[in-house]
This record gives sequence, structure tokens and C-alpha cells, in this order.
Amino acid sequence: MEFQKILDHPGVVLADPIGALARLQLARALSASGHTATAKSVYSDLIVLWKNADPDIPVLKEARAEYARLP
Repeated sequence: MEFQKILDHPGVVLADPIGALARLQLARALSASGHTATAKSVYSDLIVLWKNADPDIPVLKEARAEYARLP
């Protein structure tokens, strides 16, 4: 719920990376709780958000790998 609160108020984080990290943690929480369809959607949103990011950023690599492992 806390990650969703951050995402529901984007003006609070503006360009701060905490917004993207909240999205990543929400996707992880959804995946761990068995909500894979919703997790895939959140991971997809994150990957789109970071489409212009340096592809060698470790957390982005992890997110892409986690997304790829989802059924």
C-alpha cells in the first residue's frame, strides 16, 4: 500500500528516483503475492518509464530480468 501511495501522488516525488523505485517495489510485492498479471503491468510501466535510461544500471537490469521471469 505504501508504494501505491507514492505512485498515487506523483507531484510529491517529481523527478526523484523514489517514484520509479516505488513502482519497482510494488511490482515485486505483487509478484510475491501471486498477482502476476498486475505485476507484469507495473513492471512494463517501469520499463517504459526508464526506456531512455542507461541500460547498464543494475536496478534496471534486475527489473528487466524479473519481468522476463514472470509467467
